[in-house]
Amino acid sequence: MNEQAISRPDDSPRSCPPSEALHSAEVFDGEPGCISQARALADRFLGRLVSEWMAVVGTHTRNDLMLAVSELVTNADRYSHGPYLLELEGTAERISITVYDSSSALPVFYAPDPSRLGGHGMEIVVALCDRVTAERVPVGKRIRAEFTLSS
Repeated sequence: MNEQAISRPDDSPRSCPPSEALHSAEVFDGEPGCISQARALADRFLGRLVSEWMAVVGTHTRNDLMLAVSELVTNADRYSHGPYLLELEGTAERISITVYDSSSALPVFYAPDPSRLGGHGMEIVVALCDRVTAERVPVGKRIRAEFTLSS
């Protein structure tokens, strides 16, 4: 890896992050490979967030975020009857993953139970994220998982 250090004279303008959050979104139709495509979208988004916003995204946070994307998209794929939308939004301080799907049935948030077969997706997402919300919207439902980034 080639690393460079660049210094500016004190009177030069400072590089500031953009004033609006970075967004990325894609619609998936449930065809084979959608989950890996969603993860690839999230990976590209994280790369842009680091380069454009100078966000600090450590390996642990990156892995947690990628797992949350996988779980949320898998649930939308499994339980909705139509296309679903993955939306990513972020700044240097936070990242949110939002999935819209056509099912109005809200997810069940089970208590941790290692003997339960299945039903661990939302349990995993809740454990990984700083905040998770689920609500009905006119098109079905919206589930949002939020991560706070450490600086």
